[in-house]
Amino acid sequence: MHSSGGAAEPGGPRPSPSGKVRRWASSLLTSRNSAVNDHSSSHGATSAVEQRRDGYKSDSWWKIHLFRGMINDLRRRAPYYWSDWCDAWDYRVVPSTVYMYFANILPALAFSLDMFTKTNMQYGVNEVLLASVLGAVVFAILACQPLVIVGVTGPITVFNYTVYDIMTPTGTNYLAFMCWIGLWSLVFHWVLAVTNSCNWLRYVTRFPCDIFGFYVAFIYLQKGIQVLERFGNDSPFYLSVMVALLVFMIAYACGELGESALFRHPVRVFLKDYGTPLTVIFFTGFVHFGRMKTIELDKLPTSAAFFPTADRGWLVHFWDIDLGDVFIAIPFAVLLTILFYFDHNVSSLIAQGTEFPLRKPAGFHWDLFLLGLTTGVAGILGLPFPNGLIPQAPFHTESLCVTKVEADTEENNGEAKGHYVLKRTHVVEQRVSNLAQGLLTLGTMTGPLLVVLHLIPQAVLAGLFFIMGYQALEGNGITAKLLFLLRDHSLTPGGHPLAQIPRRAAVWSFVAIELAAFGATFAITQTVAAVGFPVVILALIPVRALVLPRVFTPHELGILDAPTASPFTMESAGGSYVAPSASQEDVRGHGRGGVVERDSTGSGSEGVVSTAGAEGGGVGRKSEEVLAEEGRGRAVEDVGIEMSRLGVSRRGQASRSAAR
Repeated sequence: MHSSGGAAEPGGPRPSPSGKVRRWASSLLTSRNSAVNDHSSSHGATSAVEQRRDGYKSDSWWKIHLFRGMINDLRRRAPYYWSDWCDAWDYRVVPSTVYMYFANILPALAFSLDMFTKTNMQYGVNEVLLASVLGAVVFAILACQPLVIVGVTGPITVFNYTVYDIMTPTGTNYLAFMCWIGLWSLVFHWVLAVTNSCNWLRYVTRFPCDIFGFYVAFIYLQKGIQVLERFGNDSPFYLSVMVALLVFMIAYACGELGESALFRHPVRVFLKDYGTPLTVIFFTGFVHFGRMKTIELDKLPTSAAFFPTADRGWLVHFWDIDLGDVFIAIPFAVLLTILFYFDHNVSSLIAQGTEFPLRKPAGFHWDLFLLGLTTGVAGILGLPFPNGLIPQAPFHTESLCVTKVEADTEENNGEAKGHYVLKRTHVVEQRVSNLAQGLLTLGTMTGPLLVVLHLIPQAVLAGLFFIMGYQALEGNGITAKLLFLLRDHSLTPGGHPLAQIPRRAAVWSFVAIELAAFGATFAITQTVAAVGFPVVILALIPVRALVLPRVFTPHELGILDAPTASPFTMESAGGSYVAPSASQEDVRGHGRGGVVERDSTGSGSEGVVSTAGAEGGGVGRKSEEVLAEEGRGRAVEDVGIEMSRLGVSRRGQASRSAAR
């Protein structure tokens, strides 16, 4: 005889396997529930895993808790608002401000030239600068993620002149039409923010981000070539080609010297941070030497200080348009909203990537609400719509990193033995540098500085496009995988992450899918249907979540792909999506990839990566400092590809801060 639900008595019959399973499951649930209850009473809050199970699972998918994401973002970030200003009293803020001013304004000038030419002077230097100022001031003061740099991007440039090509032949007032696109997009942004749509960011991994970054890099290269094409076949063309290539080579050399072991550390940091703007300044004067001064080169067109480029006021007459065109603007606004939802949020994710030890919480829902506000205001003022910048946003975070020198102790990487690395200790998280670079940009709209800008040859801007495209390609994950595949097997370190994949064909297949997606995105932007390219970009998210797990094993996806940001950052979006790796003992997943819940003990199940940890036998939320460190390290070391270990130095991720 054996007692009910207990162990078998000595000499009695052994319990059946099914009875043992039932008792094990019952005891597991009982102990788990009691641990959660004990922790709730002692800590006053349930874990993120239990909140998700108790608070969300019972709701049907169509039931939406309006404003919950925005309110939670503000609650998490509000206690840090005062420290966001006080923490700016740090030596890293000044060089970061100066560096970001040049890193933001130089691409903006290049894009202003592109839009000036292709929209018949509807947009120019002043419009692009004021759009950057609008984004910087609003997001520096009000955003939950003040590290994100906001301005005019390459994709929005394509969007603007494509709309111009479509609508101008119909006789529609272009700026009024763009204003209605901005106003409708404001509504759509606010609807997405209120309905907590940023929770879908948990499915955004490095896969779509790398493809989008690859696309942006080629847009830069294409713009540089298009600038040179305008000069014909005479002397101005050949001089412009020479100047553009020299700008590229000198800026490239400055970047490489900054990464090298030559010179002292302050000199390397100076070359890395200011090599490109100094190159632009030098070649602006270089074309006036010797016989070159007799060749007339096209300069950057500018207008009067603080006035629009065209003969109009700052307030767009958005009422001067047919009623039918107001509603025709709706599908364009939908496409713009899709683009900004992906582009801005990806910028925010990368700026708060797993490689940065951040300690202050993120807030995607509230920032999407602010992005809608700036989009509407930009439309009313006749400005190109600003949003998060890639790669300037992660550049900003990197420039605020404080580092220390440590010996490289990685045993599996033979190339690293005996070398030293700069380890990031923390990031100076504050609002002043973003605000200051925005105010400096506003000062650039003054008369004397506009005269200086007008001296910049367009060939210099073409070279700037080339170096921007190269830097974006250099730090891209697709480039890293391609270099691995082309590398000599005998010279590949045994500890290389991609070498851990048994099937080399899996790496080729993954890269082929990424290149095919890039090709589709780039191809559509070369047609009149270019405004539809945001749909292609957005479609990459379900492809990663639903299709790739059927093609690759969990182990392969765990190495080929990675979360964009740490679980601590993704708490605003409800967690982060990862593909469980078969080699990871701390993840228990079902099927070929999926969403995994983890705690600090390593246990996991299908779901979302949570920011909960085990404390005192219960499941509890760890401190934000611990999450910033452990979440970052786990995401990168377990399932991510460390770019430096792939043989590619990420220009945007290389440390720019002095060792403290």
